[in-house]
Amino acid sequence: MNTLFDKIWDKHVVQIIDDGPTQLYIDRLYCHEVTSPQAFEGMRTRGLKCFRPEKIFCMPDHNTPTHDQDKPIADPASRKPVETLAKNAEEFGLTHFGMNTPNNGVIHVVGPELGLSLPGMTIVCGDSHTSTHGAMGAVAFGIGTSEVEMVLASQCILQAKPRSMRIRVNGTLGKGVTAKDVALYIMSKITTSGATGYFIEYAGSAVEALSMEGRLTLCNLSIEMGARGGFIAPDEKTFEYIKGRPYAPQGEDWEKAVAYWRTLKSGDDAVFDKEVEFDAADITPMITYGTNPGMGIGIDKSIPQAQNASDEKALAYMQFTSGEKMTGKKVDYVFLGACTNGRIEDFRAFASIAKGRKKAEDVVAWLVPGSWHVTKQIKEEGLDRILEEAGFEIRQPGCSACLAMNDDKVPAGKLCVSTSNRNFEGRQGPGSRTCLASPLTAAAAAVTGVITDPRTLL
Repeated sequence: MNTLFDKIWDKHVVQIIDDGPTQLYIDRLYCHEVTSPQAFEGMRTRGLKCFRPEKIFCMPDHNTPTHDQDKPIADPASRKPVETLAKNAEEFGLTHFGMNTPNNGVIHVVGPELGLSLPGMTIVCGDSHTSTHGAMGAVAFGIGTSEVEMVLASQCILQAKPRSMRIRVNGTLGKGVTAKDVALYIMSKITTSGATGYFIEYAGSAVEALSMEGRLTLCNLSIEMGARGGFIAPDEKTFEYIKGRPYAPQGEDWEKAVAYWRTLKSGDDAVFDKEVEFDAADITPMITYGTNPGMGIGIDKSIPQAQNASDEKALAYMQFTSGEKMTGKKVDYVFLGACTNGRIEDFRAFASIAKGRKKAEDVVAWLVPGSWHVTKQIKEEGLDRILEEAGFEIRQPGCSACLAMNDDKVPAGKLCVSTSNRNFEGRQGPGSRTCLASPLTAAAAAVTGVITDPRTLL
């Protein structure tokens, strides 16, 4: 019996090249401003038009400032790619969700939110965290700029088929443990190269119990395990989330779609190339102490002994020492947002800790919704008032401090507790130090001024 990955992949095969890659049909291409300019230029040079423009959606997110979006972008290095994307979308007749328009935000937040990302689809974008859309039951993965051009021109891509891996997490997650902690825990066990060459299917009772926001967070981090992508079989929770969204099927088409989506699961006798299993009871709130997302520990644990020169280099960069506790370390910055944790559930979690408390005076906090729709939900639920009373300001949507490609940069030497997906050297700004954590842990750091176990504040 085929796995779900096999089912979706095989349905999209156009042709298999002997001793070569597969030509795979792509249902949805997302373009942002960073990896698309050269692809559009290549199309222009060759005099080509987009083969299926209605399948392509463009959105700036990496370079957008998270303040004063109604004014021209001040930084020319950020302004040019945003303006170039708008021009390219217009020239090639593509849907463009421009800055400061209702459907703008981070592409990996907006795709599912609008019902553009649907079960059974193949989805690509020139961005490694495209795996996020796998939470919808889609085969979604990042591609390079030359491959973006390939999809613009043909709506197909040449791709070697990855191997299949199933990661099961069974049991019930404990107090203060989120999808982010699940992902950081898995990485701490299998390492950042443990899923290289595989496409992951997440399964098990703890995964099924996750909200759609939680599933999006878990799938987002698949790439940090080395995987080509990660996804979760769609279920009633998925269908409920999609129903009524702007690009979701309607009426009779909806009934037909759901009937098909219900077939999208791996059979009981499906054979995976690799299987891994974890017990939810073993997972606690996590935090990273090093310079890759796999260098994580339970927040109440001590930093492990360095095993090699790479570990020693990471600890030296982070200004940490083996054997030290992570709790109690002074925090300078806190970032809530990114395609990992910029959804409404993440703001609810952060607000649950901030409520009735005050932001620590010497902490700079950037709270950045993943989209304008999330901003609207924050206001409708009164979370903005809770957060403002606690001394926090909500910024405008964008990738923000996930990566140093816009105004929101963490200064050299400063320590940031971040809900984003990468903690590489300089990722949040040259010389910046990043500890990855959940929205609950980020909120705990923001109100205490030090790394704090969120369970003590819940």
